[in-house]
Amino acid sequence: MIRFAYLAVAHAFAALRLLPMTDREKDVEILTLRHQLTVLQRQLGGRRPRLRPEDRAFLAALLVPLSRATLRRFRLLVSPDTVLRWHRNLVTRRHARPSMNRGSGRPRTVASIRRLVLRRTAENPSWGYRRIRSEVALLLGIKIAPSTPKA
Repeated sequence: MIRFAYLAVAHAFAALRLLPMTDREKDVEILTLRHQLTVLQRQLGGRRPRLRPEDRAFLAALLVPLSRATLRRFRLLVSPDTVLRWHRNLVTRRHARPSMNRGSGRPRTVASIRRLVLRRTAENPSWGYRRIRSEVALLLGIKIAPSTPKA
């Protein structure tokens, strides 16, 4: 997360650097960057570039407002569909995190309650697990799973 924040701030300052530039200077820089990209792609051959997660997040956030047709005109290291997939993954992770299942099943009984129930079971061997459970629930106000006294 810190890398992404650093990347965003660095690119924000890079964007501020563009303000005093003329259109001609910007065009020259764009052509230079495109040429550098062509050289890098040539050096990679058929291999795919390795982008870090923060690079993917930044590209996805930067390019998602553009249409697919516009993205296809750009000279990108990855396909426009890949950029859109990255964005979908970002949104999915962001919205899925709060509702993520922490674990299946009922949470474990607290150790002190478990010891209490086991002690009651040992002290009253003639009681069944239902009676022990109801005693703990009614007298102490502690809710436990029906299977806890069986343990």
